[in-house]
This record gives sequence, C-alpha cells and structure tokens, in this order.
Amino acid sequence: MKFEALCQSGLGSSFMVQMNIQNILNEENVKEDIMVEHSDVGSATPDQADYFFLDPTLETSAAGLPKDRVIVLNSLVDPEELKNKVNAVLDKEGIAHD
Repeated sequence: MKFEALCQSGLGSSFMVQMNIQNILNEENVKEDIMVEHSDVGSATPDQADYFFLDPTLETSAAGLPKDRVIVLNSLVDPEELKNKVNAVLDKEGIAHD
C-alpha cells in the first residue's frame, strides 16, 4: 500500500505531512508495509498511490484523482486530525494498528 502527501510544489508541506504519517504508522505499530511519499499535486496520477493526503485548497487541483482515495486535511499541522484520518484508512483497509 502507498500513501502520497500532496502540496502545491511537492516540497515543504507535503514532506512534513509525509514525515507525520510515517510517525503515526510507527506509533500505531503498523506491521504492514506502507510506503509514504510526497509530491506536487499537479503531477499526481491515480495509479501513483492508494491514498492521497492534501490541503482543502488543493481539492480542485486533484480533480483527476479518485475522490474516495483523497483524504482532505483541514489542518496540515493538527496531529490529531491526521492520526484520526490515517487510522480511518487503516480501518477501512483492515490493517491492524494500536
């Protein structure tokens, strides 16, 4: 499985979200191999990842991505929101976590 954090340029905020997702997966003791990367929203394609995490201002730019696999983060710096949304994806996919 692969998660992709997206931002406008693919550098700053997407890298921060990528690191935060990786930390959550470690804290939640996820044993399944989940790759987490970051990219710019303009070059994201549906086959690039299983789930895409992005800021609400980028929703229209991500129109080509499957809506059911786009996870909108109302705040990129709210650790609880990110944890809840990552855990919701893990639950949906039947992936064990603490």
